[in-house]
Amino acid sequence: MAASVRAGVARVDVAWRGLAVVAASFAVLLAGLANRYGYHRDELSFIAAGGHPAFGYVDQPPLVPLLAHALNDIFDGSLFWLRLPSALAGAITVIVCGLMAREFDDGPAAQLFAATCFAVSSIAMAVGHLLSPTSFDVLVWTLLSWLLIRALKDPGRSWLPLGFVAGLGLEVKTLVVFFVAAVVVGLFVVGPRFPVRSTTFWAAGGVALLLWMPNLIWQASNGWPQLELSRAIANGSSGTSQPWWVFLPFQLLLVSPVLVPVWLAGLWRLWRAPDLSAYRVLAFCYVALAGVFMLTGGKPYYIAGLYPVLLAAGAAPALRWATRGASRLRRGLLAAALATTLMVSTVLFLPVVPAGDLPATPVIAINYDAGETIGWPGFAATMTRVYRGLPASEQATTVFLTGNYGEAGALERFRPELAPVYSGHNSFATWGPPPHTVTTAVVVGYDRSKLDGWFGDVRRAATIRNSADVGNDEAGNSVWVCQRPRASWPALWPQIRHLG
Repeated sequence: MAASVRAGVARVDVAWRGLAVVAASFAVLLAGLANRYGYHRDELSFIAAGGHPAFGYVDQPPLVPLLAHALNDIFDGSLFWLRLPSALAGAITVIVCGLMAREFDDGPAAQLFAATCFAVSSIAMAVGHLLSPTSFDVLVWTLLSWLLIRALKDPGRSWLPLGFVAGLGLEVKTLVVFFVAAVVVGLFVVGPRFPVRSTTFWAAGGVALLLWMPNLIWQASNGWPQLELSRAIANGSSGTSQPWWVFLPFQLLLVSPVLVPVWLAGLWRLWRAPDLSAYRVLAFCYVALAGVFMLTGGKPYYIAGLYPVLLAAGAAPALRWATRGASRLRRGLLAAALATTLMVSTVLFLPVVPAGDLPATPVIAINYDAGETIGWPGFAATMTRVYRGLPASEQATTVFLTGNYGEAGALERFRPELAPVYSGHNSFATWGPPPHTVTTAVVVGYDRSKLDGWFGDVRRAATIRNSADVGNDEAGNSVWVCQRPRASWPALWPQIRHLG
């Protein structure tokens, strides 16, 4: 095998061609399916939020909303272009996963196997299909892991690239701070400790902090709403919140049940193998963060960004296992594991099942997000019918009021020419309340008991349905016409706004 030499150490070749094929195949598959179903509620929220440029939002840093709004405007609402950056981020993650295997001095076969394991995984398909902060958060954690490995391998290497990637990542998703903190603590606890004596190591922290500063200032000046939101999510207010005891069992599903031995082998290798002792901090990060997120009510996928490095470390042991004993059978089992994972991940996490057939499948029960991409144009049409059923004299003083950001985002996306849209949910709450001239609200997403406390006249006008008969968060919700507010809108707004 040809080898290159850097810092006096022989290096195996990178399987560039194979990695490119795997990454390109991943991107083509996801991009090719981008237009099926429809917007996710989060995507609708991002598009709307990006129309209110800021250094931060109640529920996230600014980069993804600004990107979503720009792509939606430039490409006239194309789902392909909206979701292409996520598919490309996933493809880059696939390549970096293979590059990490190379940093462990594993050959082209292990690099390709690691990259393929991640490419077919549930988490790669799920976050690569939709535009979300997690799509880029997984890439950021993977890049940080790769850069950390390279810096630990070569003490003379600069730490500044880690600071730049971390700082940029913190403008995408605040979870990056947990990874950075775990690395710093891990270097003190399990070593190696030479980085903490390096000036550029702490300078990298300064770079990250500098890049994060605009969002930090925004959060501080607005009362740290993301901390309050985190508490609400931990208490189960999000559609993807899970009980604390589900956290560890859920980890068996994030990659694939049949590929669990690969990443477990990687975790063990990073912790115990003498030749990888310099990288034990990454095993420490996984264990420490799993404990932190489980105990604090974090969502099970919060730790997803560490699976590429675990797969990279576990690829070579898995291939060595496949060459021992009944090697033909073992190689067949590995191939079957990859094929099974690809098939299951594609069916469950990509929009391949016709929308009308979803109720007859377990897809919605397993993949909550799939249901949240169904029915938004019909939702907007129902709300429009209720609005247009009002007397013309009332329409000028009517607004839409929704219980969640997806509903509000759908109305802004599909019927922006009608009444102004307000919601008490997350960032939308900061753009309210309605003006004092508003006397009527077409409302969805709030219980009748609350509406009776806010309005003197409440009547049910419609029920939300979707043509695919998918049981998502909107199906079956009542639409209300509410009039005669019992107090001024500024007085009602603290009761209407909520986090989750």
